[in-house]
Amino acid sequence: MNKKHSVTFNFIMNFILTASSVIFPLITFPYISRILLPVGTGKVASALAVVNYFSMVSMLGIPTYGIRACAQVRDDKEKLSRTVQEILILNCAMTLLVYIVFGISLYTVPKFAEDRTLLFVMSSAIILNVIGVNWLYSALEEYAYITAASLIFKVIAVSGMFLLVHKKEDYIIYGALTVTSNIGSYVINFLRLGKYISLKPMGSYNLKRHIKPVGVFCAMTVANSIYTNLDTVMLKFISGDEQTGYYNAAVYVKTAMVSLVISLGTVLLPRLSYYIEKDMQKEFKRITSHALSFVLMISLPLAVYFMLFAEEGIGFLSGPAYAPAAVSMRLIMPTIIFIGLSNILGMQILVPTGRERKVLQAVIAGSVIDLIINLLLIPALGSCGATIGTLVAEFAVALVEAVVLWQFLKEIWHMKRMVPYVAALIPSVAGAVALHRLVLQDVGNFLTLVFTALVFFGIYGAALLVQKETITMEFVLPYVKKLCLTKKAP
Repeated sequence: MNKKHSVTFNFIMNFILTASSVIFPLITFPYISRILLPVGTGKVASALAVVNYFSMVSMLGIPTYGIRACAQVRDDKEKLSRTVQEILILNCAMTLLVYIVFGISLYTVPKFAEDRTLLFVMSSAIILNVIGVNWLYSALEEYAYITAASLIFKVIAVSGMFLLVHKKEDYIIYGALTVTSNIGSYVINFLRLGKYISLKPMGSYNLKRHIKPVGVFCAMTVANSIYTNLDTVMLKFISGDEQTGYYNAAVYVKTAMVSLVISLGTVLLPRLSYYIEKDMQKEFKRITSHALSFVLMISLPLAVYFMLFAEEGIGFLSGPAYAPAAVSMRLIMPTIIFIGLSNILGMQILVPTGRERKVLQAVIAGSVIDLIINLLLIPALGSCGATIGTLVAEFAVALVEAVVLWQFLKEIWHMKRMVPYVAALIPSVAGAVALHRLVLQDVGNFLTLVFTALVFFGIYGAALLVQKETITMEFVLPYVKKLCLTKKAP
């Protein structure tokens, strides 16, 4: 294998990237939500969900399949170039077809016609996802570049939001800047493509070899998006933009936290696919074992903290107009844990080992459950009904994958590893709740979140150190010591 950065370095880079996806919206969302109000943010959220559906179909599951396929041949430039070109041909052909259907729908679906301009502007994401070939850069583990490029475009988008969005009618501008923030860097990806592969047509393409696995990944992506985007679309059609805005405010926090939790899993897929290709079973088991512990160590405290301080979180991020979203936010927080686990079990264990059909079965089960619960509960409960559907669906996906991998999990992981995390949560909850009730009653949402978070996560980290928890001692503590030594050096 060509010399690559360590998994730890890749994780740090991806963690910075995902942290920026949390920090930048933290800067802009309080401003945007107060300017656009629930109706405006609801329009953008539902438009993004619709565009994501079309983009998902056009991408054919390639964002995941492309990583695995390219990671397996990344040591051979000719094979890599051929693989990339073949995948791009399939991708471009499907995208052309999807864009035609999308254009027709803007004039034939009444709800789409209402926001035709917004949908058209945000549909640029469909094209950018194709030319960006981000799956190639992930397969090559170019996480330093991915992070740097993305940060530049996030800064541009955030600046644009404050400069250009001043009234509730500016939601179309906000939609365009949302696309820029998320995937604007894909333009640079395309321009740099020749650095890694040959752009000269290879000829004698074998597209058939990709169709079967791409079909499975595409079906998996479609099913997965049912319970990640369908909630928003169904809310718009059944309950209107206001309920969609409430739901979006709750899901926003969950999505930001999930990004942090799965940041490790994102960098593992190319490395684990390579290990499987080279039959490096010991390394494969070691990394997946640590990954499961890491996800639980991070997701448990995040879920508990934002369940405790849901009102303050919604109040700070979105303002008093979104107060009803606090209930949805509290209900949806456990999904942070379920998504983190299903990401490791499915995308980092089953997919690299060629068992993506099992992931598809799990996702279909979750999608069916989510659809049924949405139909039953959204008409009566609005955003809370959609939240319950998502919660149960994510649990079902994680459960099905755990059952499939039960024998493997018994080899690499034991439930006793949960003990330090649960033990650390008890004093953390007690300390944060006591501080809130005794000292922080009238200091405002922002200060409440700052001080309770410092106490909650400070106690949690200290408790893990006292218990000498494995991940903390092997990975976190050494880096903290290095940082301290670096600061002391002249």
